[in-house]
Amino acid sequence: MSQPALFTPFVIRDITFRNRLWVSPMCQYSVEKRDGVPTPWHTVHLGSMAVGGAGLVMTESTAVEAIGRISPEDTGIWNDEQRDAWKPIVDFITSQGAVAGIQLGHAGRKASIYADWNFPGAQGTVPDQEGGWQTVSASATAFDGYLPADELSIADIDALVETWAEAARRSVEAGFTVIELHGAHGYLIHQFLSPLSNLRTDEYGGPLESRARLLLRIVTRVRETIGEGIALFVRVSATDWVDGGWNEAETAKVADWAHAAGADLFDVSSGGNVTGVKIPVGPGYQVPLANFVKQHSHIATSAVGLITTPELANEIVEDGRSDAVFIGREMLRDPHFALKAAIELGAEIDYWPSQYLRAKPKPTA
Repeated sequence: MSQPALFTPFVIRDITFRNRLWVSPMCQYSVEKRDGVPTPWHTVHLGSMAVGGAGLVMTESTAVEAIGRISPEDTGIWNDEQRDAWKPIVDFITSQGAVAGIQLGHAGRKASIYADWNFPGAQGTVPDQEGGWQTVSASATAFDGYLPADELSIADIDALVETWAEAARRSVEAGFTVIELHGAHGYLIHQFLSPLSNLRTDEYGGPLESRARLLLRIVTRVRETIGEGIALFVRVSATDWVDGGWNEAETAKVADWAHAAGADLFDVSSGGNVTGVKIPVGPGYQVPLANFVKQHSHIATSAVGLITTPELANEIVEDGRSDAVFIGREMLRDPHFALKAAIELGAEIDYWPSQYLRAKPKPTA
């Protein structure tokens, strides 16, 4: 029996992923000190999925500056203390044979919000007196239910590009070998990309080339900073799910531009920039978006979206609809999902933890 496509290696630059079953970035809102420094929770949370056989373990969205955090309880990598706290986490992930990746994010106008389980019933923007801050965005507009953001000046944008580069530098120093730029879900880069949130009339607004300028500048500058051997991903929402918004065709064009600037893979999700839209949710519902970008550009893609079974994950890769899959909630339910998938699909792998061999089931496929 041939090896299932999901469990074939994948190579990007100097990085070899042992399989194509990867851990999505998932917010934990667990930095109780609100200093951006990852905690033992993050070690166990991420480390368990490395033990569980994932090919790539990605951190939650990790802020490039303090005001870029989604909530005050987010992780960051804007200073050396945070970098140093990430190092042992990265070391453990890699010691288990997985690749360690970090998602670098800035929430823009969707920053400074309450974390659900820390403040039950609280919604919207955290006020200054409770540890919140003034948010920023492409334009001085508000996300529905949040306070209005300040429009970034050209000088602010220039500084942000360097802020992202510095975060990428610290990430490499911490040992991460995959850097992902968070350009999805209505956060800052997405706010620039979408005409629904970007109302600027300068060189960062209007035509697609201008709306994509911030992303492309960040990609270029980060690639210059991290060198040629590190993999650089971009997570993107391929559509706003509304007429007149950001869409698949624009995503595919920007994917090619980003690839030319130094990006290696587009991690394709959707939505998050506007409320009140109808999204056809179901198993693998975002896979066609990843496939569209793969078919209409020249960059590798990964797929996400209610991928909960080994069979579906393998079919997506085997059919060529995407090069890899990111798994989120199913990994939370079962951090050893990758090991389980290998058994169910009849894959031959050599990274079942020795400590767990007594519990290894016999193949069913």
